[in-house]
Amino acid sequence: MVNKELRKLRDSMDLITELRTKQKEINGLRSLMSECPDDKDMLEMANEDLGRALEEEKRLQNLLLKSLLPRDDADERDCILEVRAGTGGEEASLFAMDVFKMYERYSQKKDWKFEVVNIAESDLKGYKEASAAISGVGVYGKLKFETGIHRVQRVPVTEKSGRIHTSAVSVAILPQADEVDVQLRNEELRIDTYRSGGSGGQHANTTNSAVRVTHLPTCITVSIQDERSQHMNKAKALKVLSAKLYEIERSRIQTSRSKLRSEQIGSGDRSERIRTYNFPQGRVTDHRVGITYHAINDVLQGENLDVFVDALLLQQEMDAIATFSSAQ
Repeated sequence: MVNKELRKLRDSMDLITELRTKQKEINGLRSLMSECPDDKDMLEMANEDLGRALEEEKRLQNLLLKSLLPRDDADERDCILEVRAGTGGEEASLFAMDVFKMYERYSQKKDWKFEVVNIAESDLKGYKEASAAISGVGVYGKLKFETGIHRVQRVPVTEKSGRIHTSAVSVAILPQADEVDVQLRNEELRIDTYRSGGSGGQHANTTNSAVRVTHLPTCITVSIQDERSQHMNKAKALKVLSAKLYEIERSRIQTSRSKLRSEQIGSGDRSERIRTYNFPQGRVTDHRVGITYHAINDVLQGENLDVFVDALLLQQEMDAIATFSSAQ
């Protein structure tokens, strides 16, 4: 943590040095132009150099400002992805599967590790809920604005008359917690084991390999039945539980501390409708940044999800700069 802060400080100092050098160059060019008002060739060359130097000064100022902005320490962490079917019955479960697989494909394209933690299937083999651990450089910082309600408009496979239905799934992106962040005490945990199989798990099993962990102080429950091994299911459940408890603590600190959380982007609330996937029109619209992309299949294949991810990160940056500047 200390090394990271020192590195950030060193980067800012390097930018300040570079900016001062550039400003000396600008002052020198202006002096030269005032000393040689009649030398047209000299003035023309100096003017061109001055224009380039002023552009570079502006670029360095923006970089310096960004380096001084408060950062979320969790941005560099791995994350837990949770997708849950909402309103819409079986159609919502089928779309939850589509969304889960979208993030899996996107992770593969980014060379991130995507490890399925748990999948609870519906009768039509959709996902009532599914979770995964995603690991890689800056994963949480990249995906954090995916949290919220993703709405789909399409004709369900169960629909005989061809009517378009609207369904929804909720997505949660949680930063993974270290042991330092969350200390799970045995006396605060209740661990139950049961048989996995059926629509709840991927493997029929005759042993009690499925695990349900309840955190007694908060009543948060995590059930995992994806692995054949009880030990592995317990380890996955504890990882997810730690992420949930870490996020609760982070939210508490952020609420009591500052307003830098950008309201324009959204609250990060799981109940906030953030995106609509309209199949008849072949479009995906993000309601926070007002961007519509007319290639829905590309997005669901994980190909062009960056259209929204990058726009949201840019909006966050702009909001942070505006807040930072107004506070000065």
